[in-house]
Amino acid sequence: MEYSQHFSLQHLTTFKTPGFASHFFSFKNEEELTSIVQRSDFERISNHYKDILVLGKGSNLLLLGDLNGVVLKNEIDGLKIIDESTDDIFIEVGAGMDWHHLVLHAIENGWAGIENLALIPGTVGAAPVQNIGAYGIELKDVFHSLRCWHFEENKWYQLGLDDCQFGYRDSIFKRGWKNKTVITSVQFKLSKNAILNTEYGAITSELEKMGVLNPTILEVAKVVMNIRNSKIPNPDVVPNAGSFFKNPTITDIQYEYLKIEYPEMPFYKLPDGYKIPAGWLLEKANGRGYSEGRVGCYEKQALILINTGGATGKDILTFSKKLQQSVREKFGVELEREVNVAGNYK
Repeated sequence: MEYSQHFSLQHLTTFKTPGFASHFFSFKNEEELTSIVQRSDFERISNHYKDILVLGKGSNLLLLGDLNGVVLKNEIDGLKIIDESTDDIFIEVGAGMDWHHLVLHAIENGWAGIENLALIPGTVGAAPVQNIGAYGIELKDVFHSLRCWHFEENKWYQLGLDDCQFGYRDSIFKRGWKNKTVITSVQFKLSKNAILNTEYGAITSELEKMGVLNPTILEVAKVVMNIRNSKIPNPDVVPNAGSFFKNPTITDIQYEYLKIEYPEMPFYKLPDGYKIPAGWLLEKANGRGYSEGRVGCYEKQALILINTGGATGKDILTFSKKLQQSVREKFGVELEREVNVAGNYK
């Protein structure tokens, strides 16, 4: 366990915006976490549990400035098999493990189900919070359960699929339990007999270009990684937090109206409407590579907001609100932020 006061968080977020934590702890197991929350002053320094931020790799976080409470850096690692059958395998993974490392480990062992989620930045513990998803697969599709500590109730919980209330890039941890829990481990149900999902996006066409007719989970993952690398800059080189906005869902009436004016508009049909790519809306509303000051939209994907050098969290948030306004005015569509926001600015 490590503890520091007035600790800089800038190097722990992929946007690389400045901000300090009044109290910073890191922990490598549940015992260290328990010792932190049982400190005599923990309730006071966390403002009666109102000011707690659990940090993984900071890959889906916009830090606006200083955090006056407690930041807990989750570094719990490890993986173990807890059960298996002829067709399936159940694994338990430490919440601090790098998500992509888990994907690679699963592929190496022939466990299918998360290959489409390759190269998504972040930790295993952040995956259920966001219900991460890509190329037709979401975390909930392979989720079994998780273990977490609830700060206010001062107790451990084991939550199943229904308990987590998963939605599109959403869960109970972004609503009623937001900033009230820390996930320590996640259990997954993976398959020994792969049923591949290659119909979403450009996976099928890329496999055809490679001359692959019967792909393996490794080949699917490689295609996914190639596609992601072509659209999303490396945050170590160009600071960003991946997709900044969710793809909006519009009604049938909205779709019919917009399709008349924009017949080239891409879409995904849903039972209750149509999902429109936020990147397409942003590019149409603002142009490719639009920027202002120290913030911009990535030239290869407008959905990726980038820190072009020395931007503050306020700079990025202000820029994002202008983008939302431009899409609202041009299309009558509301963009919802996918990236989490924390900290204060003056």
